[in-house]
Amino acid sequence: MASSRVQTELFSSKVGGASNEASCATEAARVLREVFGFEKFRGGQRDAVLGALSGRDVAVLLSTGAGKSLCYQVPAVVLAAAGRGLTVVVSPLIALMQDQVGALVSRGVAAAALHSHQEPSEQHEVLARIKEGRLDLLYVSPERAVKREFRERLQGIQVALLAVDEAHCVSQWGHDFRPDYLQLGGLRDFLQAPTMALTATATVHVQGEIERALALHDPVRVRGSFARPELAFSSIPLRTDAQRLEHLCRALASARESKIHSKGRALVYCATRKKTQSVAAALKKRGIAAGYYHAGRTPLARERAHRAFDDRRLEVLVATSAFGMGIDYEDVRVLVHFQMPGSIEAYYQEAGRAGRDGRAANCLLFHGASDILTQRRLNQAKGRGVSPAERQRREDALQALIAYTKTHRCRQAFLIDHFAPQDAGVSGCGCCDVCRGVVIEGPLVSERPASKQMPPPAFDSGELLWIREQVLSFMANIPVPLGKMTLVRALRGSRARAVRLQKMEGIDGFGTLKEVPEPLVSAALESLVADNRLLRRGRKYPTLWLEGREPPVRGARTRSASGAIGGGAVASELESFRRRTARKFSWKPYQVFHRKVVTAVSRAKPQTMEDLAVIPGLGPINIERYGDAILKIVREHG
Repeated sequence: MASSRVQTELFSSKVGGASNEASCATEAARVLREVFGFEKFRGGQRDAVLGALSGRDVAVLLSTGAGKSLCYQVPAVVLAAAGRGLTVVVSPLIALMQDQVGALVSRGVAAAALHSHQEPSEQHEVLARIKEGRLDLLYVSPERAVKREFRERLQGIQVALLAVDEAHCVSQWGHDFRPDYLQLGGLRDFLQAPTMALTATATVHVQGEIERALALHDPVRVRGSFARPELAFSSIPLRTDAQRLEHLCRALASARESKIHSKGRALVYCATRKKTQSVAAALKKRGIAAGYYHAGRTPLARERAHRAFDDRRLEVLVATSAFGMGIDYEDVRVLVHFQMPGSIEAYYQEAGRAGRDGRAANCLLFHGASDILTQRRLNQAKGRGVSPAERQRREDALQALIAYTKTHRCRQAFLIDHFAPQDAGVSGCGCCDVCRGVVIEGPLVSERPASKQMPPPAFDSGELLWIREQVLSFMANIPVPLGKMTLVRALRGSRARAVRLQKMEGIDGFGTLKEVPEPLVSAALESLVADNRLLRRGRKYPTLWLEGREPPVRGARTRSASGAIGGGAVASELESFRRRTARKFSWKPYQVFHRKVVTAVSRAKPQTMEDLAVIPGLGPINIERYGDAILKIVREHG
């Protein structure tokens, strides 16, 4: 690993003190920055990391896309560097293991997996590395983790942390119960190590069952918000496949023409393998590059479909839930459930794979009476030999999703209430079909009178979220905090005196929202303040500033707008380099470096290695690997 080793005495006491906690926090922040390329922890991550480093059990409930894996990966690197031993990660899918191990190895972390798809020689190599203490993280399936021979392999091995990913699988009330998970409590007792349980979809009842089944003792409880303001949820009752295909094609066509969706991917989920094939074939007939993915295909066929979607040779991937946990595409702009899944938990987990970059995405749920029959038939097939209580639980889960499709409440609020009733009270997201007052019946769209409390916005959900994005993009370029009305006028292209005095005309984004009514731009700014994306400062003359951005030095000369704007050619060449490198190593592009690095480099146009060191998300390892190539691109195309 390229980062320096931490001092073992940081962990001389499980309890520690204020200085010990501060040292752990400092080292965790350094690993986050230098190894994983992030400047700061996201909501909940820091508490989970520090809980693990202090030797306590941790229960993590963070929504899909909120960065759960870093909660155990960061402490794993810190603990290994301090000589505290190996972190064992129980993960339910081989594809998920391989994806995470590949990402870690690309960052210089000693990680490996043990699974049934490996050749015997690969397994022997991994076991040798465990025995010799050459691994920081080991990923295993729950089926392997509970076997006696696996425990025998760990005899005499120092284990610092046990992480149980997708921990809802331990609960018989969870949406993806797996019996082997119930035996993980025994592994925890054998390892005598702190345990971290992580999930994205667990009701209050399931959270309690997870803690009991894994015998978590007085755990640090980390719970993030279930709100996903960038996702516009819609529920569309459609009876026939022909109607659904029409709506699907219309959604894809709209995305191509959209300012915010045109360069993104589309995921379509189906309940059955047969349906994935028929939908993909129908899309191909209409000239749309589509493929399909399900567990019944050969590993080679699945890999080819996955790779084609990765490389953007496919515009759409039609899949069952087999294309699921661990899938991490930041630019899924359209996510469609062609058929209803079996529960709100399954639906929210799959829908949460859209908009992971924080930008707007549309999530459409098609449903009808036939879907209910399909789910009941699937439940019967899975339920042979299960108890009446389990069959009732599955029916209750289906009924909860049916209630979601029929609700006249804000859909985002309905989902939050289901998972976190203590956070209930959300008035409305402003972008789901209910909040917009739009009812879709078959191929027709009719308007429903809006409530007095929440009049429908003048723009559709995609445009509303696009407005917020334009505001945030503009805020990233302004040199100093400004008053709200000055910002509104600049975004609308006004030549008002206050705008001219601040020399706003030359800033990238000036006039972007000239076609948007002033009250809507003002409302977008207020909503970003309410979401803590923008900070309001001052009382008499309040100004707005982008959350997390360093404030300008008082009295210092501000940078011109043009100096903060990256050239298109630099960004294009960097993106090409990122993809070429990923193909060379059979990685995903984000494993080289994230897209935000492309944006930051194209804006800052660094000239030296020292300049690269301040680019957020790059980190020393990637600077060492790619620094010369990045600087060459900037010199030639900047």
